[in-house]
Amino acid sequence: MNRFTSLAAGVCLVALSIGAAQAQPNRAEVIHWWTSGGESAALQELASAYKAAGGTWVDNAIAGGEPARATAINRMVGGNPSTAAQFNTSQQFIDVVKGGLLNNVDEVAKKNDWDRILPTPILNSIKVDGHFYAVPVNIHMSGWFFYSKAAFAKAGIKGEPQNIDEFFAALDKLKAAGITPVAFGGQPWQEKLVFDALLAHVGGADLFLKVYQGDAKALSSPAFKNVVSSFKRLKNYVDPGSPNRNWNDATSLVINGKAGLQIMGDWAKGEFQAAKQTAGKEFGCFPGFGPKSPYIVAGDVFVFPKTSDAAQIKAQQLLATTITSPTTQVAFNSRKGSIPIRTDVDAKSMDICAQAGLQIMKDKARQLPNPEMLVSPDVGGALQDVVTTYWNTSQSADEAIKAFSAAVKG
Repeated sequence: MNRFTSLAAGVCLVALSIGAAQAQPNRAEVIHWWTSGGESAALQELASAYKAAGGTWVDNAIAGGEPARATAINRMVGGNPSTAAQFNTSQQFIDVVKGGLLNNVDEVAKKNDWDRILPTPILNSIKVDGHFYAVPVNIHMSGWFFYSKAAFAKAGIKGEPQNIDEFFAALDKLKAAGITPVAFGGQPWQEKLVFDALLAHVGGADLFLKVYQGDAKALSSPAFKNVVSSFKRLKNYVDPGSPNRNWNDATSLVINGKAGLQIMGDWAKGEFQAAKQTAGKEFGCFPGFGPKSPYIVAGDVFVFPKTSDAAQIKAQQLLATTITSPTTQVAFNSRKGSIPIRTDVDAKSMDICAQAGLQIMKDKARQLPNPEMLVSPDVGGALQDVVTTYWNTSQSADEAIKAFSAAVKG
């Protein structure tokens, strides 16, 4: 075969490949960062549902939220967008919306009555200037406490802590029993997550909102200083291997009974499930201290990059419809550890933590928007740096409060 014949054959193969790709019905390339065992299992529920609806799911997994979002945005700007891309339920995609780089999903939202069925914090996040620019796929609560039943029993802990004093008393018992009290992942985003959990559960919803609104009185209050001091106090209960530990590796310590508990988002449940552990049996969960603790509303969404390709728009509409359907919502969130975005689902098959979360979400007074809904990504990044510096240095609580106050005011 001469080089011209080879070239012709190569061109034919490329043409056939392109033709095959174009022939795939409702082909949707989806950029996401769900790469852990539990996350991958959950993602398959979305992919399977889309396939059952007549679509072709093309998976593009990129480890890490920031790299995945950066890839998605770069491709939008470069004119080679994916069909869909994952973001968090936050202000992360506002600049993309303002840049005219997304298609809205108003048609799907109207058909499924999103204005009625979705919680207010989520609506406020995905609706911009009267248009829906993101499709929520779950509700995560980032401030759950997951604990090893065996570890608690060994330490003689009789019940779930109802306040911060009981919480530290439980940690002391775990430490005395030779168990690492807190499974901690020393990465900036995890440090910030734990800080926010304590701000909500120790400080309360009102303080939480005022702090993120930059309220000077709240930032200088004894209540906020108590939160800041309690956060640093946790360092006495983590192990030396915590710096740079991945969140799922920290979860494994609880799963294996090497650590007593972890403060983490409910996505951690996916790891327990992958390890064949059952909520209420091998591990326990509580969403804060006491019966009225706020529920920090977070989660994931998919956005749909701007395109005029009719086939791609059709795929986007089908994907948006499929991943928000009641059946898919239960199947996906049962694996992911989160709860469905809608309360009109049959949750009997879901675990006790999810059922508790769905019940809490019916009380609007307990719905608390997560920090990423309240501040811009730039301010959020600055606040994360403040928390990380405080956790990893000898900085005093007063110094940290001063830095936090300056950062939140931009």
